[in-house]
Amino acid sequence: MLPKEELLKGVDNREEMVRIIDRAEQALKTWEVTVTDFFSPPVVMEVRERFAKLTELKLLVWGGYPQAERQRIAIARSELPLEESQVELAAIDIAGNFLFDPATHRDFLGAILGTGVVREKIGDILVLGERGGQAIVVPELVEFLQGSLLQVRSVSVKVRPIEISDLKVRPPTKKEMTTVEASLRLDAIASAGLGLSRNKMVDAISSGDVRVNWKEISQPSYTVKSGDLISMRGKGRVEVGEIAVTKKQRYRVQMTRFK
Repeated sequence: MLPKEELLKGVDNREEMVRIIDRAEQALKTWEVTVTDFFSPPVVMEVRERFAKLTELKLLVWGGYPQAERQRIAIARSELPLEESQVELAAIDIAGNFLFDPATHRDFLGAILGTGVVREKIGDILVLGERGGQAIVVPELVEFLQGSLLQVRSVSVKVRPIEISDLKVRPPTKKEMTTVEASLRLDAIASAGLGLSRNKMVDAISSGDVRVNWKEISQPSYTVKSGDLISMRGKGRVEVGEIAVTKKQRYRVQMTRFK
């Protein structure tokens, strides 16, 4: 049995972690690979951290493509092979004429949830502009959505299964940059990396709109370190690279911005 109370001590996503621990214990008992529902990056990050010391288990996280945000977690005994192909995923195309009534990610998600599907069964959603969108889901949902998802906003849609390889994934754009700051405070580094004024960044952090390594940080004075991933709703992400101290005792920080 796993040290359940130890794994749950102080976690931010307790309900999700309980379900994942149950799957992990099933994998130990049955000697079979178990696969969870889709989870968001903060949950996946926390699972990785908590399970890192469990030598009897190994994890594989996959959401259909390398940059996928929502991912399923495959869990197996450390002696067993574990491959991406064991993480069952399905892709659907949601086609319609959205020329005069454009739909957002929220619109597609809302329409899917409106059929009675729970969020945990849905992976990433890709918006394709006037021709509709695509979504990654658990395989058992495909037939149901073909018959139940008939409209997004005011637009009639037709759902059909497609191959994962047919997803229209846009690779993130990257920009390398360097900033020199008096401190490694989150508000300073995030402001430089995401192109927002210091005052607006302080407000965003205090409002809970900024995450570091997918965890919400509400203190502008939080100290950033090399390897941290800073993200903000609507602004993208910045990965903190090498940090060096200048002759004037300031910090030269290399960053990569993703949009």
